[in-house]
Amino acid sequence: MKWTKRLMTTICAALLGAASLAAHADDLDKVKQTGKLTFALTGKYPPFSFIDESGKLSGFDVDIGNRVASRLGAKPVPVMTAWDGIVGGLLAGKYDAIIGSLAITDERLKAVDFTQAYYRSGAQLFVPKGSSVQDLAQLKGKVIGVTLGETYEGWLRKNRPDVQVKTYKGLPDILIDLQNRRIEGFVTDRIAGILTIRDKHIDAKPAGPLLYPERMGVAVRKDSPKLRDAIDAALDTMFKDGEYGAISKQWLGEDVR
Repeated sequence: MKWTKRLMTTICAALLGAASLAAHADDLDKVKQTGKLTFALTGKYPPFSFIDESGKLSGFDVDIGNRVASRLGAKPVPVMTAWDGIVGGLLAGKYDAIIGSLAITDERLKAVDFTQAYYRSGAQLFVPKGSSVQDLAQLKGKVIGVTLGETYEGWLRKNRPDVQVKTYKGLPDILIDLQNRRIEGFVTDRIAGILTIRDKHIDAKPAGPLLYPERMGVAVRKDSPKLRDAIDAALDTMFKDGEYGAISKQWLGEDVR
């Protein structure tokens, strides 16, 4: 009986150990086994990710994710996810990576790992085209729109407590309220804002210089250094052979590294 108990204890310990190892296995191993790379983005952030007129998920981040997956020998599987839960979804194992314009910040680095930056931009204030506003200081007490969970929300609440911050699920919703004069302006990525108001013929413009610069990277779980390094290598190759530049110019009009 004692021998049987010891054997069962040993088997249970072994099973728990195997489960622990499986739980912490590098995601690159899973990508190779399944032949798929799953990556998150919102689908509500043109021209980086959005649903086009034909109903297809398109954009800069979509194409970057697709080509990275291809260079890993995997099928790309983009996963549309609400922005305010996108990091939580990665930590919960709902996808392998975030390739969705996620800025590299000290706070996020506590939870996830990032590749090198694959594009650079920054936070920009936008206002109606006829506005004389050139600085956030001129909007004291006014309502400013941001996407829920983006770095812009936290920055405004910390650095500009004198403005009213209103959060939205995505940039399209922000632009609707700007056109209906429910907000006095909004803060978003400079590239995304400029191209969206141009392509959608929105009566808005950038106001003043960047509020702060940002570098965007691909996020992976901290226990997946092999996947991070493999994505870095894929990006390096894309930078060198011109594929990245072609994708960037197609969607953004310039190389934004």
